Amino acid sequence: MGISTTTHEGGVAEVVVDAPPVNALTVQGWYDLADALLAAGRDPKVGAVVLRSEGRGFNAGVDIKEMQNTEGHTALVGANRGCYAAFAAVYECEVPVVAAVNGFCLGGGIGLVGNADIVIAAEDAYFGLPEVDRGALGAATHLARLVPQHLMRAMVYTCRNVSAEELHRHGSVLEVVPPGQLRAKAFEVAENIAAKDPYVIRRAKESLNGIDPIDVKRSYRFEQGFTFELNLVGAGDAHRDAFVRKDGQ
Repeated sequence: MGISTTTHEGGVAEVVVDAPPVNALTVQGWYDLADALLAAGRDPKVGAVVLRSEGRGFNAGVDIKEMQNTEGHTALVGANRGCYAAFAAVYECEVPVVAAVNGFCLGGGIGLVGNADIVIAAEDAYFGLPEVDRGALGAATHLARLVPQHLMRAMVYTCRNVSAEELHRHGSVLEVVPPGQLRAKAFEVAENIAAKDPYVIRRAKESLNGIDPIDVKRSYRFEQGFTFELNLVGAGDAHRDAFVRKDGQ
């Protein structure tokens, strides 16, 4: 349970999230994931990383119950900083990150996948940002890397989800496979990358990040400022409390 890393023969590091029931990460969980990704990238034996999850979905975002059960704003600030660290770690991992997505990929999951280098998805995977319904904002920066601009706006405003097949048509998901083949396909892609000259691959990742038209860290931090505003005016707490009550029924 938690975050684990296994380095396999062939130079692929497998970072696995296992946080039942829905892989909604606590504050510490986000920091642990960030540490795992950065450590894997620093390992000279690693040429690529596979990021995946156990259970019925890839990631359901932050642990809202932890946030609402913690006095003051410690958990809120911690979750924002933890997400920032984890999303940045995917982006700044020194080697390419292949995200293997099963089931739901929501909220913080979009931040991870949007910053990944390659996305492989199971046929049952779906993607969305329910932030507006939770009294929050954020990760539109990363959603905009997965879908066209107008669809991104529609998804933010309406909280609608899109399927893996739809993202495949947009080109942001490389391949869609049956759930039982997801891990193998992700490893196939990662092993192909890891077999290449490690110095060249690391410079390739660095160069591609360097020519990105959007600074993903600064852009996401700008979004987070509006989440803090929503909390100051009470909208955040109201929507999170309603979610916790509904989830507890």
